Amino acid sequence: MIYLAIGFPPAAKSCAYRMRETANQFVRQGWDVTVVTIAQESWERDSGVDLTLLEQVDPRVRIVELPLSREDLETDIGLYSEERALNPNGWVTRLRRRQMEPFPEPNFGEWRGDLEQAVLKVHAEHPADLLLASCVPYVNLAAAWKLWEEAKVPYAVDFRDGWSIDVIEGVECFARDSAEGIWEQRILDHAVSLWVVNDPIAEHYRTRYPEVASRVHVVRNGYDADSSPGRVHRPDTGAGLAFGYLGTVNFTVPHLETVLDAWRAAREQEPLLSNATFEVRGHIGNGSGREANRHAEVLKQAEPDGVRFGGPAAKAEVASIYARWDAMVLILIGGRYVTSGKVYEYMATGLPIVSAHVVEHDASNVLQGHPLWTGAPGLDVRGLTESFIAAAHLAVETSDEVHAKAMAHADRFTREAVMSAAVKTLIDDHAALARVGAGDAAALADIQPAAEGPSQ
Repeated sequence: MIYLAIGFPPAAKSCAYRMRETANQFVRQGWDVTVVTIAQESWERDSGVDLTLLEQVDPRVRIVELPLSREDLETDIGLYSEERALNPNGWVTRLRRRQMEPFPEPNFGEWRGDLEQAVLKVHAEHPADLLLASCVPYVNLAAAWKLWEEAKVPYAVDFRDGWSIDVIEGVECFARDSAEGIWEQRILDHAVSLWVVNDPIAEHYRTRYPEVASRVHVVRNGYDADSSPGRVHRPDTGAGLAFGYLGTVNFTVPHLETVLDAWRAAREQEPLLSNATFEVRGHIGNGSGREANRHAEVLKQAEPDGVRFGGPAAKAEVASIYARWDAMVLILIGGRYVTSGKVYEYMATGLPIVSAHVVEHDASNVLQGHPLWTGAPGLDVRGLTESFIAAAHLAVETSDEVHAKAMAHADRFTREAVMSAAVKTLIDDHAALARVGAGDAAALADIQPAAEGPSQ
């Protein structure tokens, strides 16, 4: 299998965990896997790298790194052209226009030719039976299509959050007859399978493209079992309760300020929180804006309220970080089309969870039944204040039995269980297609969907 996975380890991106487990599962189920991604140096100028992510990549996975990077993230001004130095905004405008010419995607469209040649080269050296394209970037789809056109290699697509749906705003991103819409239709018409991360996104695609509905599968992100402390937690109230957020800081500044206002109010009202701390860990921004933006300033200003920003966390540190916290703060963007991989990891800690997101959010569906979830009050200071206070009481008053029950609530969402089932289904679908003939696109409609993983 050729796996187009830009964001594969050691890229410090949340998608890296899903990509790693996908590649590993294919290997465990008897496949040779070649990952096509971009060079580590490219991530160093983007979101960063986490070399510990490589430790659990199956050594049988072959990785091909391409020398591709985002021009707009270059921070060495000595390398700027005169045009860019004198008129940076105009330079970016022209760059975006140029990038959209080969493929309709800003930032990445110009990668099309390199990606197409890369998959053709890999296939020539070691003929592929299947290609899996993980998006973003969506330009990966052009490479999948190129190999299909040239060699009729079947392909599947892991959209994760989808392309034609804006999961944050919950609206259509582009029309069916747009350049993007034409590409999406073309790709899905011939895809063996389409993976998305939750039911609302799956429903969008089944409705938009009813002819491919049977090939749309919900493949949730899940969590890595080794990221959970795996034991019942007992707080040290004398030292002060420790609340924590671990994840990419991709929410707006007003969203962050609402959470911090509620935290400040809760500390003023609840004695259990008077000496409590709130630690934020994760990546903030990319390129020249990494940790040099308004989010970082707001967190710095909140330090008198016990707020600390600890920077990014290596994958190998995650379990130990969770082990020293007493409650989790789940800050998420979007609504019913967004789940976030972190919700599964947070549940597995067995700790109280404060939800700082809109009420109508897919994370709320996942959290239903978790015994230490304080509910979803919405982005309201008063409601979040009450949630912080409730979580403090849960942290000190919950029995070991309930903590164990909270951890067990996440058992069915281990990434290994989710991805092993998804990969097996894709392999079965590929085998069914091979029996009817890979060149018969109409036969794809006859492939029946296997049982999905957990939908809640």
